[in-house]
Amino acid sequence: MTTVTVQGNPIRIGGTLPQPGEQAPDFRLIDRDLQERSLADFAGRRKVINVVPGLDTDVCAAQARRFNEEARRLENATVLVVSADLPFTQARFADTEGTGDITTLSTVRSPEFAEAYGVRVAEGPLAGTCARAVFVLDEHDVVVHAQLVPEIGEEPDYAAVLAALR
Repeated sequence: MTTVTVQGNPIRIGGTLPQPGEQAPDFRLIDRDLQERSLADFAGRRKVINVVPGLDTDVCAAQARRFNEEARRLENATVLVVSADLPFTQARFADTEGTGDITTLSTVRSPEFAEAYGVRVAEGPLAGTCARAVFVLDEHDVVVHAQLVPEIGEEPDYAAVLAALR
């Protein structure tokens, strides 16, 4: 297990973080319309998988808004925001924040996603959610960038994500 921090306090993270050059694990997550989605639904497109603990926090909301802004400028790429939020919460967030350029996906029926992507918060007050991370996949679902953010309360390295998409 690896560790990250929450407000400076270390917590264990379960699973194995996919590394650049590896095939991304497939998933079955639920979208805001309660439809099951997998990597195949985004075939042939580059993907930013933006993993956050929950959209109702300031940092997670800011991160989703930032990637929504960036999504408008991306060619042949889609941004997926994955969280443990219920799809209803994700829909409310998207409607309130105007983040229609991203796709929100919930792990509520698929906790195995967190293990497969190495982001499962294994202990502490956020146990059962996902640690903050960003993955960039190419058109063939090969990982070209992976970042597990070392402090859950901080935003990812946006410049590195955008560079990986070029």
